[in-house]
Amino acid sequence: MVKNGQHASIRTLRYEAGDAADGGVEVITFSQLRAMPAGSELPPLQRADFHVLAIVGEGRGAATVDFVHHHLEPGTIVWIRPGRVHRWDDIADVGGTLVLFRPESVPHGSPGAEPFGPVAWRQPGRPALVRLAADHLRREYDASRARPMPGGTKILRALLEVLLLRAAECAPPPPAGREAFTAYATAVEAHFATSREVAWYARRLGYSPRTLSRATQEATGRSAKRFLDERVVLEAKRLLAHTGITVAECARRTGFDDTANFSKFFRARAGLAPCAFATRARTPATNAPPTAERNGADFL
Repeated sequence: MVKNGQHASIRTLRYEAGDAADGGVEVITFSQLRAMPAGSELPPLQRADFHVLAIVGEGRGAATVDFVHHHLEPGTIVWIRPGRVHRWDDIADVGGTLVLFRPESVPHGSPGAEPFGPVAWRQPGRPALVRLAADHLRREYDASRARPMPGGTKILRALLEVLLLRAAECAPPPPAGREAFTAYATAVEAHFATSREVAWYARRLGYSPRTLSRATQEATGRSAKRFLDERVVLEAKRLLAHTGITVAECARRTGFDDTANFSKFFRARAGLAPCAFATRARTPATNAPPTAERNGADFL
């Protein structure tokens, strides 16, 4: 159902349309993941067009998502959203459930489904209910594969919604100023290579630049302009570290007409020139990703 493609050093994963009875939902275990290229001893970098929600039940390991290293241990939930570059660094002793699902399979309004939501967190609330929801979904998925039944798609999607609600109960609290910030962050995700001006987004969304700045500051502790610039820098880092393209091509893909302006922009925000960053990122000895704080949200 999931198809591998290749783009430079990043493995592209696409959710292929398979049995309609799955409802755009697939459930596997960490044991099954270890048998795939993603779980190999030298795991590849991946970028999927679908969601991956992992519930760790036992063991300890690690995963890296967009240059941030996350520890895995019993009770950890990992939500890798479409488009994020990630790698399972160490899952030899990890047990648990992974749910793969297409964006259109996410129930409307499901908490945490936004592209800028938290990546990894522990379950300080009711972990047993999260595990039970994941186990119920897995059992129904296995049953639907063994013997498709009428209404199977609705059952899987309903159970996915239950799992997402249970996982969200344990997640860090949503950002303040949610409506305006959600609209802005979603627009930034779609158009960051088109415009780097907050006023441009304000006009499209029907908010004033001041409203977007206040909402973004309340939600992330950063100005709306900094939030936008950091999204551009993240994409540039992905391209420079993982694709082998030139700085000029990276500039073009992130919306710059002039390579010199891009280099100046990147150096001011990343602390070093694009070429230097690419060299360091591709050198294993110096390519130790930062570590995320446990129980904290990681916004783009």
